[in-house]
Amino acid sequence: MALEFDEQLSRLQKPNRDEMTNKEYEVFNQNVEAMEKNWGFINNLFKVLPLNASQYIGFLNFKGSLFNPETCYLTNADKEMIGVVVSSINCCSYCLTTHGDALRGYTKNPILVDKLSYNFRSARDMLSEKQYALCEYAWYVTKHADEIGEEQIEKLRQAGFNDHEILEAAFVAGFFNYTNRWVSTIAPVANAGHFSHNRNFEK
Repeated sequence: MALEFDEQLSRLQKPNRDEMTNKEYEVFNQNVEAMEKNWGFINNLFKVLPLNASQYIGFLNFKGSLFNPETCYLTNADKEMIGVVVSSINCCSYCLTTHGDALRGYTKNPILVDKLSYNFRSARDMLSEKQYALCEYAWYVTKHADEIGEEQIEKLRQAGFNDHEILEAAFVAGFFNYTNRWVSTIAPVANAGHFSHNRNFEK
């Protein structure tokens, strides 16, 4: 299905197909096909951000570099967990909705994800030591960006993370803080499907 820009889904104007190159439009459609296959619907951001097509492709490339299992050190579940914690602290409802959906899919545990969304500390008994340390790191660097120091690195090392993983955790936490701020600014409409998706795993 070809991507159309016929809905008003944010505070910004709708993208204009005529302002995109055919190559840019092809990139957007490839992502749409993947989402329709995996989720059954299109994440609304993909109908909003092509307004600045070349910048959006840069965003997609950077995001892809952080979520490529062949070149990354943390699991995608770890990274989505960071996304949930960061988005919860930043009160970014759209990102919390989408990352919560993705993390439910990875963990098959909606209760855990809901607890992480409310307050990651409420899920401590459901997390490993490393997972909890990662959540604490994501919380600290989001809540106290002006106080980041050697202690945050040492806590991750003590929990068992190596320096490759720590650098990636820093990239990911920074990335999601970045997305939270511009997503909150443009206020996209969350897909209704995200709220119920990946909640029932009974056979």
